[in-house]
Formats: sequence, structure tokens, C-alpha cells
Amino acid sequence: MAVSALVGGVLVLSACSDDGGDKDGSGSGKKSQNQVDEAAAEKTSEAKIEIAPKNGSDNTGINKDAKVTVSEGTLTSVVMKAEGGAAVEGDISADKKSWKPSGQLERATTYKIAVTAKDSEGRKAHENSSFTTVSKANSFIGSFTPEDGSTVGVGMPVSINFDKAITNKKSVQSKIQVSSSSGQEVVGHWFGGNRLDFRPQDYWKGNSTVTLKLNLDGVEGAEGVYGVQQKTVTFKIGRNQVSVVDAKTKQMKIMRDGKVVKTIPISAGSPENKTYNGKMVISEKFKETRMNGATVGFTDNDGKGEYDIKDVPHAMRLSSSGTFIHGNYWGSPSIFGNANTSHGCIGLQDAKGAGDKSKPGAWFFNNSITGDVVDVRNTGDKTIAPDNGLNGWNMSWAQWKAGSAV
Repeated sequence: MAVSALVGGVLVLSACSDDGGDKDGSGSGKKSQNQVDEAAAEKTSEAKIEIAPKNGSDNTGINKDAKVTVSEGTLTSVVMKAEGGAAVEGDISADKKSWKPSGQLERATTYKIAVTAKDSEGRKAHENSSFTTVSKANSFIGSFTPEDGSTVGVGMPVSINFDKAITNKKSVQSKIQVSSSSGQEVVGHWFGGNRLDFRPQDYWKGNSTVTLKLNLDGVEGAEGVYGVQQKTVTFKIGRNQVSVVDAKTKQMKIMRDGKVVKTIPISAGSPENKTYNGKMVISEKFKETRMNGATVGFTDNDGKGEYDIKDVPHAMRLSSSGTFIHGNYWGSPSIFGNANTSHGCIGLQDAKGAGDKSKPGAWFFNNSITGDVVDVRNTGDKTIAPDNGLNGWNMSWAQWKAGSAV
């Protein structure tokens, strides 16, 4: 029986006192710590949760680094949030053994993950983690051409421009794959540290499909600078069109699959301002655009452009330095096929406003696509630099392959 006593006005209960119990836990007194731990272990879930990346990681990739897996159990809940932001959408696998985000994460962002799983007995396990994704200062991306899903001419290379200089070129290039349904061998060539182009030995086969795979997430491009892209791009090669401009005869022959489909009179660069020789790829098309000589170094004594035409029709870019093939409405019709008068561009007879489809400039524009080749000959000038535009076709195959890092 419990014995109670009133001592100094305080009721003392002594029935549950553990004073004097067995110190080793072998008797009926206080349980040992080992016994407590063992009892708790029996109630602990067998589910083992693993969260990647490790807690506290920084410079984490934004595509495939974050994931949750469980063994000896199944996932019941995964909540991932950007610090101070909304929950990140993700998918638990059908077998409930793994989870990953359903989209790309943001750079320079801290994320927290809270995970719950259960074992076969329904006992729950919990795990929490936090990591920070790579910052813009510590990551690089590549802007590429052509666009996904586009149709381009046979001369269009795959050109990737990186926003930071790459020093580990082999590591980066080895994680980029370019292939063609034609089976052509495709090789990359570096122009400095920021640009990597890919092309086959000869022009792409007409009506083929080219696939670009960027597997750069987590790849160290330079010391402490990591890639973040994980992307697949496909584009189509259209019909084979190559146009040969002869500055000596002042004629352009448009050829499809090696056959001449049209001949157009042209006016190339004047003797003072010769047009580059070489194989040039159409990289942009503008129905109308402004051309100001000051932007390419042609200025008068007052510093203003030698020309400033605000509505040049049917202009197609051939170089980064300002070479175009375009319509010309201001020149006399007699110059086309007879005189070279331009500042280095190739002019075709055209109409002001770009609305007359019967003019040669309009016909060529409407029958050309980006990636078509314009092969310019007999200008008396040097061959255009391979990196001045998308013009790597002016290198031999041996020279091109020598610029590969793999």
C-alpha cells in the first residue's frame, strides 16, 4: 500500500519512488539507458532515406543533381521549397522508391527538402536537407544556333557561344554530341574559348535530321565554373541550295542539288571596297532593315556614315562584320550585271518597300532560308575569316579537325 505523510503541510507520496532501485537495471527498479535505446529501436522505421545532393552542398547543378531515394520502404511525402518561395513540383516514381523535380531549378537559390517514408510495418522515417544551386558567377551556358525544330540550309553549322571562356575544352566538348541521320561524321572546332562550332566534312545532306545533345550539367568548364544545361535539340536540313556569285561576270547562279534553277545579275563591292571571297552562310533574314555605314567603319569627315539607308529591302546577313546580300532600289537598273558599285555587299535589283515580288531581290529572298550557302568568287579580295559569321566552310577538313579538343 502507498504510505503517505503530511510533513510540514506537504503531502509526500512514496509509492513510485525509484530511490534505492537496482542500479544495473537487472531488478524491478529503473531501466538502463541501453534498455531504453533498445526499446526505441524496435519502434524505429527500417526505411532508409537518401537525399542528393548532400546537406549543405553548394554549386549544385540545376537539372539532375537533386533527387530522393529510399530503401527498405516507400516514399509518402517529399516537399521541396526554394528559400522563401513556393514548393517545387516533382514526381514520385511508380514504385514509390524515388523522387525528382519535374523541372529545372533556379541558379543561385537555396532549396530545402523534407522527406517522409514508411517501412513495411507502416513505421515512418523522416529526413531533411538543404543545398544551394550554382550561381551565375560560377556557371556557364551556351547559346546555340539553329533553333530547335527549325528547317535550315545545308551550310548551317551547329554554333555554340558560351557566356564564359572555357579552359577545360575537352571536358566540355566531350559532353556535347552532334549527329546526323545521314550518318555523316560531325566534328567540333573551337574558335577561341567562347565559341564551338560543329560541321561535317561536306555540306549536310539535304532532307536529313541533325540532333544536338548538351549534357553539360555539372561539367567544370573552367576553374570553379560549371555547366547547367541538359538539353536535346533537333532541326531539319532542307533542300540543297548553293548560290555562286561571280564578281567578275557580275552574275549569281542559284543551284539546287547541283542544277542551276535561276541566274540573277548582281553588283558586288567596288574596286575600293571589295567583297570578301569565300563560302558564306545566310545567318539572318530581314524583309527590310536599316544600313548605316558608320556601324561598319564607312564614315565621312564629319563622322557620319557614308550611307544611311533606313529601308533596305530583302537583306540577308552573310558575315558578322556587315556583309549582306540584299535588294537595291536606289541604284540604276543598268549597274546590275555590269558594274560593281557597293561598299562590299552583294546587291540585287529590287523595289522600295520590298513589295514587288517580280524583282530579283524579292525572288531570292523568298527562295532562300537561313543556312543556305552563298559562294562568292573572283572579287579580288581575301577569303573571309571562318569565324566571321557562320563561315567555317572556308577551312579544309584537316584544319577543321585540328581545332577539335577531343
